[in-house]
Amino acid sequence: MQYFPASLQNLTDQFARLPGIGGKTAQRLAFHVLELPQEEAQAFADAILEAKRRVHTCPICQNLTDREICPICDDPTRDRSVICVVAEPKDVIAMERSREFNGVYHVLHGVISPLNHVSQDDIKIKELLTRVGQGEVREVIMATNPDTEGEATAMYISRLLRPMEIKVTRLAYGVPVGSQLEYADEVTLSRALEGRQVM
Repeated sequence: MQYFPASLQNLTDQFARLPGIGGKTAQRLAFHVLELPQEEAQAFADAILEAKRRVHTCPICQNLTDREICPICDDPTRDRSVICVVAEPKDVIAMERSREFNGVYHVLHGVISPLNHVSQDDIKIKELLTRVGQGEVREVIMATNPDTEGEATAMYISRLLRPMEIKVTRLAYGVPVGSQLEYADEVTLSRALEGRQVM
């Protein structure tokens, strides 16, 4: 028995396809959209279509942009000799919030994950090798997540970069500020020890 009109069910199903959205949340979002005034609903739909039409990857770093070249690659004050490699565009935002990094980025758009059928050919590794091969880069910082796939991707890329004789580094990971040692797992503590610094 169908409880909702087909168009409402279709809207709910579309929301449910989004990552992290379960059935009940999808239903709430669908009802919320129906309650919007016509102009707001139209603006919401237009925003989706405009973003889909205008946003593309930067031809240099593969980050998302609606310009010919993204603002970071276009900024003459950035240090182009240091590339920070991240898995996703949202990781660039996280790094930029720290205001500590003044180099440029390379976005892989994923990590190597055999279980999810993602190989090295499915992410933007070739583009990174092309950039490094142009000779301007002196250091590549691997900033993929410290999980199995992130570590495997970082190791794979570092092996490819080794013959190019540039410095390849990995972000130090350790105990988060404000946490307690007793709650840290073995891998986190191991990373914290490896990344220790002189005081």
